[in-house]
Amino acid sequence: MAIKSRPVIGVIGNAYRIENRFSVQAAGENNLRAVADVAGALPIMFAGAPDITDIGEVLDIVDGILLTGARANVHPIRFGVQPCVRHEPYDNGRDEVALTMVEACVARGVPIFGICRGLQEMNVAFGGTLHPEIRELPGRMNHRMPRLENGEIHPDPAVVFADRHEVHLTSNGTFASLLKRETISVNSLHGQGIEIPGRRVVVEGIAEDGTIEAIRIADAPSFALGVQWHAEYDPQTNPINRTLFLAFGEAVAAQKQRRKIGVAAPA
Repeated sequence: MAIKSRPVIGVIGNAYRIENRFSVQAAGENNLRAVADVAGALPIMFAGAPDITDIGEVLDIVDGILLTGARANVHPIRFGVQPCVRHEPYDNGRDEVALTMVEACVARGVPIFGICRGLQEMNVAFGGTLHPEIRELPGRMNHRMPRLENGEIHPDPAVVFADRHEVHLTSNGTFASLLKRETISVNSLHGQGIEIPGRRVVVEGIAEDGTIEAIRIADAPSFALGVQWHAEYDPQTNPINRTLFLAFGEAVAAQKQRRKIGVAAPA
């Protein structure tokens, strides 16, 4: 009897230090559970470290890529801006892997979904720029996660990941078509954000204050979407995030089938 196997989604890792001594690569468990529970795929983490991760080899064994959110900002030098200590930490290894991975996925027709930092990486990979602190721009809200009066991060995840603002979607765009609506409510846990969209980056969702929240890559042969909010937090129960992960899962399953029969993604 043939054993059915799930599609495989590669989930990028992030550099951390444990106890300020041990270097590790880690991925948030919510990302892994979103892939397994909703996208219907097997999550496999790969290191965001170019000296040990061969992008071509990764793409030979996965059916899709998830670029997750992360604590570290994309390094400003990647889009022609001088770094500032206020905007640290950075993760140069992840930058190198992710930016190359974005272009490779789109070129090869491998489905890719970018969340928070992942959306920002997709933009930078195609020549776009980021602003290190969206809240410092005139008229913008504070998009960072909620904190207590003493400055500490709010201890209740339900508060941290609660819907904070609306996003207006492009009429008849990919997101509006998937979600069957033109206005959604999302959480907000980021400081950095898109300033100038890159080539092929199509903006399809904008927050009430003008912050870019949803993008797609023009003419990508497969799923290539990015969102600024943390869609991985609750796709098991949130209909917006669930729909996005279901669509990602469908694209990944189709990619698995194409790999099985040896055909390229549709142009």
